[in-house]
Amino acid sequence: MTLEEILSVRPSPGQPRSYSFPHFERTVLPSGLQVLAVHVPGRPLISANLVMRRGGGDEPADLAGATVLAARAMTEGTERYPGVELLEASERLGATLHVEASWDAFFASVEVAASRLPAALELLSELVQRPTFPDADVARLRDERLNDLLQVRADPRRRVDQAFVATIYGGHSPYARPLGGDEDTVPRLTSDVLRGVHRAVLDPRQAVMVVGGDLSGLDVPKIVAAALGPLAQHSSQATGAEALPPRAESAVDRPMVRFYHRPGSVQTELRIGHVGLSRRAPDFHAVQIMTAILGGLFNSRLQMNLREDKGYTYGVGAGFDMRRGAGPFSVRTAVQTAATVPAISESLSELRRIRETQVTPTELAAARDYLVGVFPLRFETPGAVVAALGGLFIYSLPDDELARYRHEIEAVTIEDVQKAAQDHIQPDRLAIVAVGDADAVRAELQAAGFGELEVITEEISAEQDPGGEHPAGEAPAGEAPAGEAPAGEAPAGEAPVGEEAQ
Repeated sequence: MTLEEILSVRPSPGQPRSYSFPHFERTVLPSGLQVLAVHVPGRPLISANLVMRRGGGDEPADLAGATVLAARAMTEGTERYPGVELLEASERLGATLHVEASWDAFFASVEVAASRLPAALELLSELVQRPTFPDADVARLRDERLNDLLQVRADPRRRVDQAFVATIYGGHSPYARPLGGDEDTVPRLTSDVLRGVHRAVLDPRQAVMVVGGDLSGLDVPKIVAAALGPLAQHSSQATGAEALPPRAESAVDRPMVRFYHRPGSVQTELRIGHVGLSRRAPDFHAVQIMTAILGGLFNSRLQMNLREDKGYTYGVGAGFDMRRGAGPFSVRTAVQTAATVPAISESLSELRRIRETQVTPTELAAARDYLVGVFPLRFETPGAVVAALGGLFIYSLPDDELARYRHEIEAVTIEDVQKAAQDHIQPDRLAIVAVGDADAVRAELQAAGFGELEVITEEISAEQDPGGEHPAGEAPAGEAPAGEAPAGEAPAGEAPVGEEAQ
């Protein structure tokens, strides 16, 4: 069969199938705790997620990392189940317990068979209300974080991410620092500090319990009330007031280049961007389409230019990390050292082009159809449905946000996309942050005139060296390459569970 014949029978995209986001019921307990129950027929594995609207963005600067560390330490034991006994208790139920924190929220969840939901929520209640934060375990977790910070500094990919946010955000913004804390703050995080975080987080008036799965025959509000009714008794520091969005002022008022010098590096890790948007941006859906076309799809403009046409990288992506406050906008890639300046130039060109020229009907249709088409695939498990509903609570979004998502995406026009780009892509405030061999590209960078150039040399010890670099644009084992997790595909309201504590 010839190539032409093969191409003639290549499958073409079909029409997105119909889909309705599952209906959910809301109940408010006397303590103020909201309960959302979402029935997903045929899914006997129940997912229950307690979401508390307080995260790393709400903690004091001098205790940065306390919320993440508190989440990690909670599973080290409770008053009734010290140490490994907590794990054994969950295993007897066939349940999986998990606690974590993001910039925006604190999560405690359990997955269990429907028949054991009452017992599992009792165990989750014990975990949430009576953790002990043993000194020895807190010290171990604190040391693990400090060791991880050494690796962050040595790993070009993680180092450039850390340096990028420190560059674009003003010093008073929590987003300028690592979510997991840094070398100055982590040593301060004692068991007493974590207990204070726990008391502040545990406010039923700023929390929701989302339970999803096949709920046939289950009175979810009654089960939750029995397990978590006493929650208010453990929130002595809570005020009931909704936390304000974290500060997110920009530290960049003109284009600039900050280059972290690694002599002999064969590639450059690049981040280009500025302070972006909060999740409550009124043109959220147009921004989703715009970023998908720019750098969120495998055939995005950046990907087709830098990878397919120029061959500078294995992958490039761009998008907005939307939080309660204005998260960062960034273009993310890694290139061979010789391609550093051309890759920056082409990236800037694409940022200008998305603002200055309208996207084509073909581009709009491809991005729209992709986002509409993958939306149902993201909710094939109760856990995904539960996480998305938790996101509605975190960002104070309307109850019908997810039900309207596909319609809103389909309604985005070419003019909406260009306006979103003009409103939110800001070439006059771009920061270019790089980790690589500055000496090899310094003259070319200065001649290109991208902005004021600052070169910073950091000493990396042998103990910090993670053992080599990744091919340009290629992710290390276990991570998705830049551009392969489309920036525009996260559905409305989905909570950022699993965010790395850099």
